[in-house]
Parts: sequence; structure tokens; C-alpha cells
Amino acid sequence: MAIIEQPAPVGAPALPAAPTPTRTFGALRRPVATTGWKSWVFTVDHKKLGIMYGVVAMFFFIVGGIEALLIRLQLAAPNGKVLSADVYNQMFTMHATTMVFLFVMPMAAAFANYFIPLQIGARDVAFPRINAFGFWTLVGGGIIVNLSWFLGGAADGGWFMYAPNSGPVFSPSHGVDFWALGLQITGIASLTGAINLIVTVLNMRAPGMSLMKMPVFTWLQLVVQFLLLFAIPVITVALFLLSFQRNFGATFFDVSAGADPLLWQHLFWIFGHPEVYVLILPSFGIISEVLPVFSKKPLFGYPFVVFSGAAIGFVGWGVWAHHMFASGLGPVSVAVFSIATMAIAIPTGVKIVNWTMTLWGGKLRFTAAMHFAVGLIVLFTIGGLSGVTHSVAPSDTQQTDTYYIVAHFHYVLFGGAIFGLFAGFYYWWPKMFGKQLNERLGKANFWFMVIGMNLTFGPMHMIGLQGQPRRMYVWTEARAGEGFFNIAFWNMVASIGAFILAFGVLLFLINVWKTARSKQVAPLDPWDARTLEWMTASPPKEHNFDAIPTVHHLDEFFHRKYEQDPNTHEMKQVATAEDILREQEANADKHIHMPSPSYWPIVLAGALPVIALGIIYSIPIAIVGGAIVVLAMFGWSLEPSTAPDSDFDPPASGDGTKELAPLG
Repeated sequence: MAIIEQPAPVGAPALPAAPTPTRTFGALRRPVATTGWKSWVFTVDHKKLGIMYGVVAMFFFIVGGIEALLIRLQLAAPNGKVLSADVYNQMFTMHATTMVFLFVMPMAAAFANYFIPLQIGARDVAFPRINAFGFWTLVGGGIIVNLSWFLGGAADGGWFMYAPNSGPVFSPSHGVDFWALGLQITGIASLTGAINLIVTVLNMRAPGMSLMKMPVFTWLQLVVQFLLLFAIPVITVALFLLSFQRNFGATFFDVSAGADPLLWQHLFWIFGHPEVYVLILPSFGIISEVLPVFSKKPLFGYPFVVFSGAAIGFVGWGVWAHHMFASGLGPVSVAVFSIATMAIAIPTGVKIVNWTMTLWGGKLRFTAAMHFAVGLIVLFTIGGLSGVTHSVAPSDTQQTDTYYIVAHFHYVLFGGAIFGLFAGFYYWWPKMFGKQLNERLGKANFWFMVIGMNLTFGPMHMIGLQGQPRRMYVWTEARAGEGFFNIAFWNMVASIGAFILAFGVLLFLINVWKTARSKQVAPLDPWDARTLEWMTASPPKEHNFDAIPTVHHLDEFFHRKYEQDPNTHEMKQVATAEDILREQEANADKHIHMPSPSYWPIVLAGALPVIALGIIYSIPIAIVGGAIVVLAMFGWSLEPSTAPDSDFDPPASGDGTKELAPLG
């Protein structure tokens, strides 16, 4: 258990540096280094885990982007020869799977893990070791999903994996097996993470922070965690049934055995449509933090933003069958889901009004983060308007399985979710790393991405309405000039746009590289921010806060810096971020107990891919994996949760260091 001593008062002579403590963890109480690679591999610190989530997600973003570029190369001209039909099927399946499950969800989890404890004034999440387990489980699932590329071919049934195409008759290779088992493993990561963050938000808020004083980012992430809590079990059941059908001869989706393949569609989309809001709501939360800071005014209609987010989470469970209008559901079902699809546009529209009114009359500062936030509003609105057309059953029936659908969900998920994540990168980078991303490169990054995105996905509305189907690996020259719009021209434009978009992402990676090499340190509060995470050092200390803050206001940090002049009613600065930090350090809590590193989460998570490989290739291998799971759970349970003298300074060991024991 790490113990942070009371710091000397401001202005007092500096005390000699204390020796670096030797942490211990696990039932065997082996020493673990607090620096170097072990400090990352065995960490349970929510901030390090957040950074690791981000690094893994960015790796998969690059992988998914390369897959997208290969798809666009294949479709740039008629009769493309870049990919065969089989490899093309694998490529578009893995592109969508990677972007949804291995980039956007983990990157949103990166921000949630890093900033939720900071925003609510906590020192860590409720269950730090489970947090580490969730991260390593994500890594294991991502490896299993992509291992199929090297072991006979990847999944080829589309990210929706409709039956019977996903069955062993139409997909005889092991690609779908890797896909189904890998996603079950990543689902464990999402489920444990959701429970962890829900408990953290509901039980670990700083004194005085009621639910209606929480930052919007934390609020919308809380909604996301509840969506995951109820949605992940649904897709887990579906994947479990699919795995049993493929590996053990079950007939859950086999028409010849009397089963109904629409069962898969219902299970998938009952998960799949709440999943859309799992992807987009974190970005809504990010820009709800960015817009007020760079507009120099509070978020307009905070309660409406919060409750409309909750309404989106609730109504999102009632719209899944608009993905199935062409499957013969019947007029009553179609009518009900059409109405629900129209209804969910209302709370979404409320948010757009709130964001626009936040900008209205504000003292706007167009940083890179602000560019991406405004870009989200515009692009997501376009995607939302095209989405409303899907509530009209005749239009939806015409648009289904065309590139119009591809255009719609990329405006929503790339123009919405990913632009919001990039706003978060530029806004929170100084807090996470103590350095500020280059603004000129950031704005160039934005313009290349926004131009490339519109060139890529805008034309897909037109070629979709002209009838170009999704999931076709070639289109012929005979069709190139048909209709009002020339399909050959717009396919080439879309492919050029994809490379412009990729160049924009490359600029971001260059920006990160240049910033990491720079020695320039960012100011403590570079944006004049409003929320608690900016009340700490940059990057934050291991224990986040020297003294847990007491919250009196929404935007507590802002109200500590500014007070309203009773005569002019204008906000007058009375303190700086440095003043507030010095006050915290001067009044630091005497004993600060932090969880110690642990190796059991990675051992337990590492056993899950072994079980998956065993199910695919040899059951004895799965039994070995199961034995490792039992061993890891047993070791984890023996790990001491508190130090013997947790309420007192621990005795010094023979070498002058203090023995530390784990917590959490």
C-alpha cells in the first residue's frame, strides 16, 4: 500500500528526497519496480491503464485504416484487381470489426479510465485490479480476432455475421471462429469495465458532488456503461450460440433443423443499436467539455444535455429492428420501429441545439480541439438527417444494402465519434502528458480529415441512391455511366478522399511524435478549463489529488478561479491554477493509500486466448487454459487487500525503504 507523506508547507525548506519505495504484491510478496516496463505491465493505476488503452486503440485504428484503404483501392476503378473476392470479404469484415470493437470502444474506454476518477475527485477506480484485467482482456481478444489473418484467413461474413452465411457450410475456415471467440473475450473487458466505472461514479464522487454537479463527460460515460452492462450479455449469448453451432454441431440458426436465422439478426441488433450510442455518447461528452471552455461560457442547458443523453440510452433499446425492415417483419413491427426511430432523433436534436446555443454569443477561441468539436456537430448532423430517412420504411427498403447506408453510418461514426475523440486528444493532451500538441499541425490535421471524410463518404450517398450495392468487390464498366450521377467518377473521388483522410491521420501521428520529442512544458491550465481534472498537476500525481476536493458548484474548478463581481456581474479572476494546486499541496492528506501493482490480472486475462485456441483446435488446450484461470483466480483471491498497519506509517525495512502492500 503506497503511502504519501504530508508535504512541507509552501515556502518551507525542501526535505531530502525519500528513498524510492519497493512495492510488493501478490501472495508471494515479490518486489516490483515502480519504473521501467514492469511499472506498466503490472500497473493498476487508472491513468496508466487509460494511456495503454489509448495506445492499443490507436494501433488498431491504423490497422483498420489500412484495411479501409485497400478496400477503396479495390473499388477505385471498374473490375478492380487489388483484392480477390474472398480477401475482399475478409477485408471489409475485419475493417468494420476493428474500427467498432478495437478502436472506438477502447479509445472511449481510454478517456473514461483516465478522466472519470479525476473529474469526480477520486484517487482511482473502485476496483483497480479488475480495471487492469479488463485492459489485458481487450488485448487478448484483439489478438485472437486478428490472429485469423495468419491461420487460414480472417472472418468473411461481415461485421454483422448474418446466419446462415456465418455457419460452417458458407464459411468453412476458422475465421468466423476466431471472430466469435475474440469478441467474446473483448466483451468480458467491456462488461467488467462497465461495472467498475458504474460503481466508481455512484460511490466515489468527491464530497458535495451530487449527480447534477458531475461533468457532462462523466454523465454520458455513465449512460454508456449502463448500455454496455445490458447490451454485452445479449451479443455474448449470440456469439456463444454461434460458437457452439460451428464447433460442437449445434443447430441454433440451421434452417434445415427447424431454426430461424432471424434469431441471430434480432440478437445482434438488440446489441447493435445500443452499441451505436456506446460509440457516439463518449464523444458527445467530450465536446460538451470542450465547447464551454473555448466559448468562455457555461454549457447551455446542462440538465437538458444530461437528461437527453439518458433518454438516448433508454430509447436506443427500441429501434433495433429498423436494421431489419427488408427481412419481412410485417407492417405492425415496421410501424412501431419506424416511430421509435423518429422519436430517438428528438433527444439527439436537443443536444445539437444545446451545443449551438453554447457557441452563440460566446468568446470563441478556435483551437484544434474546438475545430474538431464544431466539425462533429456539423458532420453528425448530416449523418443524423440521413439516418432519419431510415425511419421511413419505403425509403429504408430502397436504401438497405446500398452505399447510402455506408455513407450514413460513416458520417455518424467517423464524423461523430472519431472527430469527438480527436477533440479529446487535443484538449486533454496537456493534462495527460504535460505537453501541448502543436496547434498548426492540429488544424492541418483537422482540415485534411474533414475534407477527406466528405470526399470519401459524401459521394456514397449518390452512388448508393443510384443502386450500387454494399459488399460487392467489383463494379463493372457497363454500369459506370448509368443514371444521373457517374458511378465511375464518384468511386474515384471516394478513393482519393480516403487517402486525403489517411494523410490527415498521419499528420496527427507526426504531431504526437514531435510533441514527445519537444522539451517545452505545457502550462498547468492552458485552456482556462472548468472541471476538476485540471485542478491537479500535469500529468497528475499517482494519487491524483493531494487533498480530495469538496465540491460546491458545477464546474468547481472554474468557480475557484473566478468570482462574480456584485456590481458589474462580470466574472473576476481571484486565483490561478497554480494557486489552487499550491493550496492543495499545503493541505495534503497525511496518509494516502494507493493500490499496489499485481501480476494476476494479466495471468487471468492471458488464459482466455488459450481457451479460445483450444476450442478451435484441441479441447485439451482449452482445459489447460481453464486450469490457468482457476490458478489465477486462486492467486488473486490470496493477494492481500490491505497492509497490516494500513492506518499508520509502515515500519522501515532493513534498507531504509518501506514495505508496501496492495489494495483493490
